[in-house]
Amino acid sequence: MHTKTAGLYIHVPFCLSKCRYCSFYSITSVELMDEFVKAVVREMAFYKDIFPSFDSLYFGGGTPSLLTTGQAKTLLDAAQKYFDIRPRAEITTEVNPGDVSLEYFQSLRREGVNRLNIGVQSFDDSLLKFLGRRHTAKQAIESIETARNAGFKNLGFDLIYAVHGQNVKTWRQTLKKALSFSPEHLSCYQLSLDCKTPLYKQYKQDGLELPSEKEALDFFISTSMILTEAGYIHYEVSNFARTRKFESRHNRKYWNHEPYLGLGPAAHSFFGNRRWWNKANVKTYLKDIGSGKKPVARSEQLSNDELALESLFLGMRTADGVNLESLKKLYGLDLLAVKKRIIGTLIDHQLVILKNNRLCPTLEGMALADSLALI
Repeated sequence: MHTKTAGLYIHVPFCLSKCRYCSFYSITSVELMDEFVKAVVREMAFYKDIFPSFDSLYFGGGTPSLLTTGQAKTLLDAAQKYFDIRPRAEITTEVNPGDVSLEYFQSLRREGVNRLNIGVQSFDDSLLKFLGRRHTAKQAIESIETARNAGFKNLGFDLIYAVHGQNVKTWRQTLKKALSFSPEHLSCYQLSLDCKTPLYKQYKQDGLELPSEKEALDFFISTSMILTEAGYIHYEVSNFARTRKFESRHNRKYWNHEPYLGLGPAAHSFFGNRRWWNKANVKTYLKDIGSGKKPVARSEQLSNDELALESLFLGMRTADGVNLESLKKLYGLDLLAVKKRIIGTLIDHQLVILKNNRLCPTLEGMALADSLALI
């Protein structure tokens, strides 16, 4: 039996319109929302005796703020019924500015939501339009102020950088504006383009270029310096928290290789040495649940070697790095013995450091996190 406290993720695959860079599964219709909520409740029942307990619940999407407060309440009540949700669990919902009101936020708070992740992305209307966002800079600011007025004391903003038409100077202004609201958490993502997205096609068609390696590094280092100077902890490649208390407990499940259960179309789950993911189609999902079967598309059993590699890959994305003792104990990998020379070279190049039996990336190392994991 796995004893680690798990994270619960509910994928709400509905949007009013699709952002031009988004590759997450969603549909641009809300007519199946009621049916979807009932199906997720039934899916919970399939897993009620698998995971010992949960201390985080995260509504992601799609656009979870399209759920009515009644629908959100139904899902939260069902989670309490079928699972052991720990007292003081972190309960987060993603919010699209422009979809919300003071009454909506107050209702979410009453139902137990204690953390909001607001999809600000930018405070520049021209960039928001280019990205295909539905909201304006004014609506982003209003949603932040409204969330504070509703009593939320744990706010996170998502921001995107390295977009065409943006440079480090304008990005600094975005960060300065974000900091003026004193968010508890900031997620700063470099724009990446999936070849199936409309924005990728526009970049190709108009000959637009993503930033060079040097430009991307400038954005990354500038972001870290500005936010750490403002007192934030740069605890994962793209994530910053005002204090350790405000680090995303839920997302840490993914980076620390802890168990998580994903419900809804396209959601992923991980438990022990097994990973599985649901079919990425709302109608198929509803049909499977309706016929009493799990809507799982595929699953895989991971070997110790695969688990060790994943731990290394995920750990190198975080400031805490990789616990060498755990790597050895759990997966039989003595990294220092096996990779002594290459680790020595990485230390010499100031890309990693060894401290308290952990191998941790430096800031420059974190910028190359995915490559470091290939050691």
